[in-house]
Amino acid sequence: MLDAHLFAEKIEHVLKGLGFNVREFDNLIGSFSGGWQMRVELAKLLVNNPDVLLIDEPTNHLDIVSIQWLENYLKNFKGGLILISHDRRFLDNVTNRTIEIANQRLYDYKCNYTKYLVLHAEELEHAMLAKKNQDKEIKRTEDLISKYRAKANKAAFAQSLIKKLDKVERIEIDTIERKAFNLKFSLKNPSGKMVVDAKELTKRYGSKVIFDKLDVVLGRGEKIALLGPNGVGKSTFIKLVTKETDFEGTLEFGHNVTIGYFAQDSAEKLNPEKTVFETIDDIAQGDKRKDIRSTLGAFLFSGEDVEKKVKVLSGGERTRLAICKLLFQDFNFLIMDEPTNHLDISSKEILKEALISYEGTMLLVSHDRDFLDGLSNKIWEIQDGKIRTHYFGVNEFLERINFDDMSSAVVPAAKVENKIQHQQKKEDKGLQKKLENQVKKLEREIETIEKQLKDKTTELEATDFSETSKYEKITTDFKELETKLEQVMKEWENAVLEHEDSKV
Repeated sequence: MLDAHLFAEKIEHVLKGLGFNVREFDNLIGSFSGGWQMRVELAKLLVNNPDVLLIDEPTNHLDIVSIQWLENYLKNFKGGLILISHDRRFLDNVTNRTIEIANQRLYDYKCNYTKYLVLHAEELEHAMLAKKNQDKEIKRTEDLISKYRAKANKAAFAQSLIKKLDKVERIEIDTIERKAFNLKFSLKNPSGKMVVDAKELTKRYGSKVIFDKLDVVLGRGEKIALLGPNGVGKSTFIKLVTKETDFEGTLEFGHNVTIGYFAQDSAEKLNPEKTVFETIDDIAQGDKRKDIRSTLGAFLFSGEDVEKKVKVLSGGERTRLAICKLLFQDFNFLIMDEPTNHLDISSKEILKEALISYEGTMLLVSHDRDFLDGLSNKIWEIQDGKIRTHYFGVNEFLERINFDDMSSAVVPAAKVENKIQHQQKKEDKGLQKKLENQVKKLEREIETIEKQLKDKTTELEATDFSETSKYEKITTDFKELETKLEQVMKEWENAVLEHEDSKV
């Protein structure tokens, strides 16, 4: 009744999708690293087909292939999903509702993260405009009260305005403060044209061959994204380049090459007993010493924060501090291995902008597709102990990548679904056009009402308060227009959302 005979097949399907090899299925859990043990925990959730999934940062320990697999799995998952993630593309592709926690409240929008940012910004703009108009009306009313309250024949009128003012519900602008640090990697001493020249690089762990007679050359100014599933040797290759591990073959650096290196464990390697200030003070030299506090402040470590010990910092704070250390070093060849782990979305965007503007040579390992997009000018794919060079971006690479036999089982299903969706979109073109026309119609109506409100405001200002009936009539008309504008604005927002959803 429970399809118990299918469990073995389902377990194999999920484990393969998350990157495990069949020959590893019977290995003891303790033989795997922490990251792979996290994958097993994730697999335990998926195979039981729950009604609701609660997942906190699932992509942190997954490679780019497994992220694609999990994304397709969750898109086809029939139950409810509550997901915490700082992977923007993963959020956009998997979720249809966004709840952001800020200012001790929840901001709840029935759309993915990117649409949420747009709608929230638009809502904030409307709120600021409404507050501006309200402030203007309050000021005008207060001036009238001041003008007439001392006059005996106008005292009752002034009192009614005071009561009216007391009943006004003041509009509060509730903004979300998105803190940002300043980051720029400088380049004082460029290297020669050739940065790395490796010949017949060979690396083995026991009987396992990671690289076999690998030849590779890295030129000045190249920005390389090093890609491939976990376990193929990305971190090992970086350790070869930085000469942290022994190898066979030759590896030479070009003229004047200096290395800046962020390792996967750079944040964990920080001395937990040292303060934030001491961590930077230990490596700062010369004129850079006077910039320690200002630079830490730019990385959101200000005031008493600089005296905090590293051991009390969050994962994101430690990562920022480890990146900050790089600014106090001179290098023209930057190597970064998974720098975005534990960084929030805005911090990743700031780091990405800094790397785009960096003029030196760069070798980068990351599984964050949105972060990699537009960052590299060449992709090195590690495959069967060799490096295959691609001269296109990460998005095209992901379209061409071949998944292993079982993980690809999800992809064809997704492709079929996409084909159906594409056909449905063609059939719904008429509906999209209809919705687009409705949005435009409502926008014209909003413009008309706003103009009428402006005219009524002018009319109110020109009307003497002694003309009570006329003044009250204009005020009533003004309120009705405001109510109508609010209603039409809601209709417009719903129409925009419906139109956007029809394009997905």
